[in-house]
Amino acid sequence: MNEEKDMADARVILAGYRASIDNIDAALIHMLAERFRCTKAVGVLKAEHGLPPADPAREQQQIARLRQLPKDANLDPDFAVKFLNFVVREVIRHHEQIAASNGAAKAG
Repeated sequence: MNEEKDMADARVILAGYRASIDNIDAALIHMLAERFRCTKAVGVLKAEHGLPPADPAREQQQIARLRQLPKDANLDPDFAVKFLNFVVREVIRHHEQIAASNGAAKAG
């Protein structure tokens, strides 16, 4: 009987963790959407002014910053940098598309 209660208690705790994880996943998606909304605006601004889609100096500053942030949060810094690199590559891809579209619009 005690074992059944322990299992039931564990299931309740597990459900609580899973609900928190679901909430965090939703927040991450919304935060990424907002981040990409901002970076899209940056891409448009860069394209309108003929600036390059990538900014290696800024990317290096961000990598250095993101090496410290995860340490402060007890998160693996290598994971954080890999995640940032993925996001930055996607942003650059979007900026390149915006620049190409802007060039086509100016040519047309």
